[in-house]
Amino acid sequence: MIRSPRMLFLILALAGPPALCLPAFAQEASDEEEYKPVLPDVAIYKAMLDANKMTGWIQFRNYDDKQLIYFTTLQTMHCRLSEIRYSVNSDALDQRFPLGKCNPQIPFNLPDSRTNEYIYISLPAGEAKTLAIQAVWDDGAGSEIVVYKPCEGVGDATCAAIKTIKKPKKQLQEPVPSDSPIRAVQSETPGKTFTAPTPSTAARP
Repeated sequence: MIRSPRMLFLILALAGPPALCLPAFAQEASDEEEYKPVLPDVAIYKAMLDANKMTGWIQFRNYDDKQLIYFTTLQTMHCRLSEIRYSVNSDALDQRFPLGKCNPQIPFNLPDSRTNEYIYISLPAGEAKTLAIQAVWDDGAGSEIVVYKPCEGVGDATCAAIKTIKKPKKQLQEPVPSDSPIRAVQSETPGKTFTAPTPSTAARP
């Protein structure tokens, strides 16, 4: 039996309030959830787009009597894009380059494709004098329109030079849900085929 009130106070102080500690352990256990990958903010992608503008959102290459036009730079941003609009030898932007399926765990990886349809288009040698291109973000906003031309005297090296830069005339229509960059399946552009030249070394980025 403890006779001194002062001694009782010291014992309680040293023991501490155990009832107040229990809820903390219970809270920590309830907060444990499996981490789910989140796409990088669109601002990062826009900074990438701007940084690559001078060197080329696309690249021209002369190879095996063909003209290859690579879309590698924009394809690395496919998780935040709804469309890649382009046109050859005009400013119409009437063609669409296919976007790969987005995997949030590897958002900057190039899509796996045996036919290289997500990497480049193949044209007859010297056909494209210019290529106008615009990136459309997943919120429907369009980038400025850049018109590129092939570099002169570079042989079969990949290269592009800016001819003109144009601002979009109006805000693009917001894409429908089926155009989401993380959609399960993306259909190819009707009527457009992509031919892979041989040998396979033509697929370099």
